[in-house]
Amino acid sequence: MSATIAPAPPRFGVTRTLRLGVRRIRFELRQYFRAGDQVFFTFLFPTLMYVVFATIFTGDVGEGPDKISMATYYLPGLIAGGILLSGVQGPALEIAMEKSDGTLKRLGGTPISPVTYFIGKIGEVFVTAILQIALLIAVAVVVYGVELPTDPAAWARFAWIFALGLIACTLLGIALSAVPRSGKSSAAVVIPIVLLIQFVSGVYIAFSMLPEWLQNAAGVLPVKWIAQGMRSVFLPDSFRTAETSGSWDIGLIAVMLLVWLVAGLILSRITFRWIRRDG
Repeated sequence: MSATIAPAPPRFGVTRTLRLGVRRIRFELRQYFRAGDQVFFTFLFPTLMYVVFATIFTGDVGEGPDKISMATYYLPGLIAGGILLSGVQGPALEIAMEKSDGTLKRLGGTPISPVTYFIGKIGEVFVTAILQIALLIAVAVVVYGVELPTDPAAWARFAWIFALGLIACTLLGIALSAVPRSGKSSAAVVIPIVLLIQFVSGVYIAFSMLPEWLQNAAGVLPVKWIAQGMRSVFLPDSFRTAETSGSWDIGLIAVMLLVWLVAGLILSRITFRWIRRDG
């Protein structure tokens, strides 16, 4: 008697896969905003930290016409921190929990494809990150009187640094989701790593204030380059002399973020497993 082989789930065409992916984004967003702890520690956390720093550290920095408030000075670092939280911490915790509670295994037994699943995750990350950064900038302008750039070229630079940085961080977050052994331990593993990266990447303190050996070690991290790029957008050009090289290094920022994007793609591809029900 020949063994019965269960038919494989049907493959969807590109159009239907994309359509299901867009629907998945809406589902992921509903799940995201229903989780109060995630909203606090990922979505609201950068704004809350910005309020703390901008309220405690008052006064101005810089000289002459380039003098700016401390609220302005802290804004680009917290934007970079928000990108890290949305891109790395969010997906890492979500996917680790979905592996642990059987969600991925149940999805693996349906016609949904990994492409549809990741369209939903990446779409969720982009929507929440845009809302998060918009809220942060709105608080900076309305509450602390921060003046935003008026040069369209600065906003164009903001856009590609935001997009490249968020994609790279999201791919790294997918890879990091493989590190926790269970969903219960995921927060204990992921959150300390993300906090450490923020402190050594110039999010909360000036990167130049770190010991030289730590600057050398942290200088390769993507958040360091995202924060430096955001400073080039929101701070006067004279502040470039405070960077380790004395320049904004815009070209190098693009190269480093692209390198991390490729590295994240490779690492996520190696570490992520789509769990089929019969696996």
